[in-house]
Amino acid sequence: MSTPLGDFVRAKRDSIEPAAFGLPERGRRRSPGLRRSDLAARAGISVEYLTRIEQGRDRNPSPAVVNALADGLSLDAAEREHLRYLVKITGGTCAGQQQPAPPDREVRPTVRETLRLLEPAAAYVTNRLGDVLAHTAAFEQLMLPTGLFDSDAPNLTRFVFTDPRARTVFPDWDQVADEHAFDLWLGPSAAAAHWFTAQLAPVAGPDFTRRLNHHLLPPQVPLRLAHLTARELRLQRERLELPRTDGQQLVVLLPADDTTAETLGHLLHPAPVPLRAIS
Repeated sequence: MSTPLGDFVRAKRDSIEPAAFGLPERGRRRSPGLRRSDLAARAGISVEYLTRIEQGRDRNPSPAVVNALADGLSLDAAEREHLRYLVKITGGTCAGQQQPAPPDREVRPTVRETLRLLEPAAAYVTNRLGDVLAHTAAFEQLMLPTGLFDSDAPNLTRFVFTDPRARTVFPDWDQVADEHAFDLWLGPSAAAAHWFTAQLAPVAGPDFTRRLNHHLLPPQVPLRLAHLTARELRLQRERLELPRTDGQQLVVLLPADDTTAETLGHLLHPAPVPLRAIS
């Protein structure tokens, strides 16, 4: 049985060209990327032990082994943090410590007040599952034509994977889908992620399940939004992590170029619509 840790190590190994590490090509192979023997040698562990980790038969590698794998794969800081997180939830799941449960949807009053002060910017509070928990009037004005708010409990991840309109709304749909699948591993808790994944997988299909165990960090690029009433928008997403006990993020959408700034100026004029919290 595979584990999040094993899936990540295997996916990362498969993504690395041997030449990037100064290793020779060794003819045709059934799978791409770095050989197990090459990674094992770089990490200073046995091939048999690496195989056990990748196949989920060893779920509790020591910190020294985890650091050696990170070095052997030349992980950057974000990837190392993700690796440590996967080690934690892989061990916790194995020990039966995590029970599927829905996440807390409460947004603190001070966070709602922060959103109010951000008007007329397009901003929202979400968790790593994609729930839109609260938002500014400008965000609703921006996203209402997309169909996101057709649901009483809007969820960006569910919208991306289950609503056919999402592929038109997001011209870089594959990139957006990769981001949302990756974010599921980051919370708001392992239990909540398991709960949400169980709900989503049956209706989202292979586009979702194939990405779920991919684990490679998506690049941070501007979000392209094909707005139904205006020209295409290019948006930077400024993410502000709220305290870990919240398991939430405050996301502000900012124009990535002058054309988008001008378009947003016309679309998101101040409107006397009160801040909404979704419960």
